Amino acid sequence: MPPIRILIINPNSTSSMTHALKPLIDSLEYANTQYTYYTAPSGPPSVNNTADIHASTAACLADLGTSDPHGAPVLRSEHAAYDGYLVACYSRHGLVTALRAMTTAPVVGIFEASVAAALQLLDLEYERQQFGIVSTGAAWEVLLGDAVGLLLGTLGSGEGAYGRCAGVETTGLDATELHSAEQGEVKRRVQEAVGRLMEKGTVKVVLLGCAGMAGMEGWVREVVGERVRVVDGVKAGVGALQGLIRGKF
Repeated sequence: MPPIRILIINPNSTSSMTHALKPLIDSLEYANTQYTYYTAPSGPPSVNNTADIHASTAACLADLGTSDPHGAPVLRSEHAAYDGYLVACYSRHGLVTALRAMTTAPVVGIFEASVAAALQLLDLEYERQQFGIVSTGAAWEVLLGDAVGLLLGTLGSGEGAYGRCAGVETTGLDATELHSAEQGEVKRRVQEAVGRLMEKGTVKVVLLGCAGMAGMEGWVREVVGERVRVVDGVKAGVGALQGLIRGKF
């Protein structure tokens, strides 16, 4: 059986963030899998708001995509041979939808994958059990809240934007600052955000709402203990892709 080929896409232009994903993904030890890593050739160094989502989507599509003779969007030949694609930006990112129009291979975003994982980990017989998200800048409190509502079909339904989601708390740091800032300060901010999140409801699953939070599960665990699950979106995304590809879905 030939190896499974997965393209890991970092849609911002900071290559160090792409490199930081490699040990995390390698630690999953999925057999017979080859990962290729891609960093946006231009665009924002960190995706911090809606404008950055649009700009990073455009930068990636200009490099990854082209048009067929009929004008339909397709992947360039050098990017079309993968069995699956992971968009490693924790957002309702436009690149996920755009790539799905360009390939029949599975395309997964880490935001959607982490929410799907959370729903599998909650006991849905108990109405009060919820998941929550810890992310970077304050803009994500609304952006991710709305994204959850759209994903779960609760936005505008009378349940509010969240439903099963207790809410979103943020650190005030952008994705690049998670690694460039003094790490004691980063840890303090992450743990304070987790503490605020745990006060919002009966939170049983905490989602790390940024690809740049890779490796920070231990900090979260110091706050929430062992009875609360911690989900890294990149791990969830790779796991989802593995299941979709191996299951031939």
